[in-house]
Parts: sequence; C-alpha cells; structure tokens
Amino acid sequence: MTGPDGAPVGVGLVGYGTSGADLHAPLIGAEPRLLLRAVVSGRPERVHRDLPGTPVVPDLDRLLDDPEIELVVVAAPNAVHHELARAALLAGRHVVVDKPFTLTSAQADDLIDVAAREDRRLTVFHQRRWDADYRTVRHCVQAGVLGRLGTYIARYDRFRPTVDARDRSGPGAGVLYDLGPHLIDQALHLFGLPDDVLADVTAQRPGSGADDYVHLVLRYGPLRVVLQAGSLVREPGPRFEVHGDAASLVTRGRDGQVAALLAGRRPGDAGWGAPDDLAFTLSTEVAGLGLTGELSGMPGAYETFYRDTAAAVRGVGTLPVTAEDSRGTIRVIELARRSSEQGRAVPVR
Repeated sequence: MTGPDGAPVGVGLVGYGTSGADLHAPLIGAEPRLLLRAVVSGRPERVHRDLPGTPVVPDLDRLLDDPEIELVVVAAPNAVHHELARAALLAGRHVVVDKPFTLTSAQADDLIDVAAREDRRLTVFHQRRWDADYRTVRHCVQAGVLGRLGTYIARYDRFRPTVDARDRSGPGAGVLYDLGPHLIDQALHLFGLPDDVLADVTAQRPGSGADDYVHLVLRYGPLRVVLQAGSLVREPGPRFEVHGDAASLVTRGRDGQVAALLAGRRPGDAGWGAPDDLAFTLSTEVAGLGLTGELSGMPGAYETFYRDTAAAVRGVGTLPVTAEDSRGTIRVIELARRSSEQGRAVPVR
C-alpha cells in the first residue's frame, strides 16, 4: 500500500484540537503505510510539542502546496467540514472528514458528487464502529444469538452541569452533532436507514446555547432503536441494551481506546483494545430455565480505519466507511431536529 517508489501515503492534517491531536495524529502515526507530512494549526507550539519536526502551516492552501500530500484529513470545526473537504477534493486529494461528515445532507451530496467526478476516495472518521462493546453487540446480533430483535438501546451519558465554551450556539453545535453521529452511525451500520424518526432535542442546562439532551427513536417495523445522550447524568446506565426473543445483551463501561491513546499507548502495544473495563451480560433460557452469564467481548480496533483507508487510497480494498453511509447519518440528524420541532415522527423516505 505504498506508492511505486515504496513511499507511504503522504497525509496532511487540518486542525489540531481534541480530535486532531488525540485521535487522528496518533492513529495516523501508528499506521506504517501513512506518513504525516504537515499540520494546519494556529497553535504550532502544541503540534511541535507532540510531533517534533512536523511542519505546521497556517491554512489549507499552504498544505496543498506540498505535492507529496495525497490524503487530507479534515479535523477542523464542524461548520467548515464541507468547505475544506470540497477544496481538498478539487485539488486532487483523497479526503477523510471527521464526524459529523457535514451539517446538511445537501452538503454531503455535493461532496459525494465532487469525489466521484474527481475520482478521489472520500471517507468519514466513524471510529466508534470499532469500539469493543459495539463490535461485540454487532457480532451477537449478526450471529443470531439474540433471536428476533425487539429493542436496541444505546446511550452516551455525561455529567457536565456547568455550561462552558463548548455550549455556544452556532452551526453544528450541540450534542446532536457531537455524540449523535456516533450513536446514529452505529445503528445505521447494523440496521440501515429506518422507516421514520421520532426525536426530542433540547437544552436542559440554564444558559446553554446549544442542545445538550437528545432522545431518538428510529423505527424499523416492530423494531425500536432508542438512542440517547445527555449532559446531566451523574450515574451512567448501560452503554448498550439489546433485547430479542432468544436473549438479551447488556453492556456496561466504556471502550478504553481513547484513554489509551491519551496515555501514550498505540495500536500494536500489548493489550491494545482489550475490553478489560467492559462487562457483557447475556441473559437467555435453557430448557425452560433462566441463564445469565458474562461474555468475554471482542477487542476494540481503531487501527482498522486508517489501515483500510491507506489500502483504499492505493486501490486495494474498500473504504472503511462510505460517504453514502455517512450521508444517511446526517439525514437522520436533520429529520431528528425536524421531528423535535414538530412533535411527531418524520418519515425517512
């Protein structure tokens, strides 16, 4: 997955905030078929502290002056994802966009069209498809362990009672665009687009300029997919609850890969991705008797995203997340906001 001369894919990272610094840069650095050549940031001292010797440039135009940069990673604020990704595609670069893909499905459609016209690879960083708990849930669902599903519940619970700069109003602000893409992408990855969306999106904390609570119900015939995120939850509930006519699976705890990256660990290190801080409880019935036991769980695998992206850029294999999939996530976000405003379910198709 290197070029004709054996060189890895040159990468330019746009943005060095939380996502760029804590997720993209270390995961790019851990993939041998990628080479981070430059970073766009207004805080060069932070980049140089973490990545000594990596050039820092002030804007995308300067980044694109380097012909060795083949892949541009957009980890800038949500409101400029479309603008930056479009410019990079038109400049002949492949593109990774951090979640959320765009602010609107019309912007997503535009990027998909530009990528097809320019024959460039376009993908979105939905790394939580490779969380240990989600991978375990998906495996059990697809293997039929739970039988015919009736309810799938996923939560992101946080306790942030004090409003701060993250709660300013503006395009792409709020929990629906922050945590919502993770929850929605995981659900669509399992079940596809729903029949309709019923949502409650609001601000619960005084002074919050953006939504800090979301409750979505995606309806698939008799199956109900419930997605919830809030900022006033001191005692977190189960991360996933999946109930079928053969068994129930409940997971507790949080995938540890982000914490491991912050601690300086990298994919390939001993124990990377191990679900040590997670609990998986399976409840079923055997010969008419109730049975409850613990599953070991699958390991997390964030490294999959950039491994598969590097391969796809070199024309080997498929992208880890398609832009079309991510467009579906943005469409559900749009419909969730409309449903909350109208107080009724909104059909997807």
